[in-house]
Amino acid sequence: MNLQKRAWQVGIFVGIMLSIYLIALAVGQFKSVAFVGSGIPATNTITVTGTGDAYAIPDVATFSFSVTENAKTVSDAQTQATTKINLALKTVRDAGIEDKDIQTTNYSINPHYDYQKNNPVLTGYDVSETITVKIRNLDNAGTLFASIGSLQVENINGLDFSVDKPDTIQTQARAIAITDAKSKADTLANQLGVHLVRVVNFSEDNGSVYPRPMMYGVADAVSASSKMMVAPEVPVGQQKVTDNVSVTYEIQ
Repeated sequence: MNLQKRAWQVGIFVGIMLSIYLIALAVGQFKSVAFVGSGIPATNTITVTGTGDAYAIPDVATFSFSVTENAKTVSDAQTQATTKINLALKTVRDAGIEDKDIQTTNYSINPHYDYQKNNPVLTGYDVSETITVKIRNLDNAGTLFASIGSLQVENINGLDFSVDKPDTIQTQARAIAITDAKSKADTLANQLGVHLVRVVNFSEDNGSVYPRPMMYGVADAVSASSKMMVAPEVPVGQQKVTDNVSVTYEIQ
């Protein structure tokens, strides 16, 4: 009798445990339903675009100049060109420009011919060197530019203004563009009577930089005689970075 009672108690215990297991299994399966299809791309979506403009005052300027000399021998042409270039480089360094901001962007040696009745005659050699300079103290830009212009150099080009660290202004423009897109998405969702769920796609058109204004009238400013060096006024203006984004939202 005791044995039957004990078997009955064991059967009840096993039945209870089995029931608990089945209930827990059912609950787990029910919870998993919420995640079914979560990896499937959303089909109910809206796409909006946003634009952001950010502005910065340029903090660096670049310009270039060159020297070209002709002589009967390469050695003589190099000596003449080097003398003029070294004088210009001394002027640049005396203005406080560091060597890291002075770069030779071209150095060439070319034979010079005189064409007579389609019979070229070698008359000498042209030696040309081009230097590019970056100015970080824009307060000295006009004075340095005029100083270089008073020397015997050629092809003075610039000034080109830019932002030394453009990533910061690019980030600002992107943030404004994303905010603009989100605002449009909220308005559109409200008009459609739907709700934004999540971002399912994002693309960006990395903005363009629009410098304004650039240096103008430089050629006239640096053509002053060596007796009267005139430093041109150098307005740096501002630069605009525009960022465009496209954002796709899942809706429900």
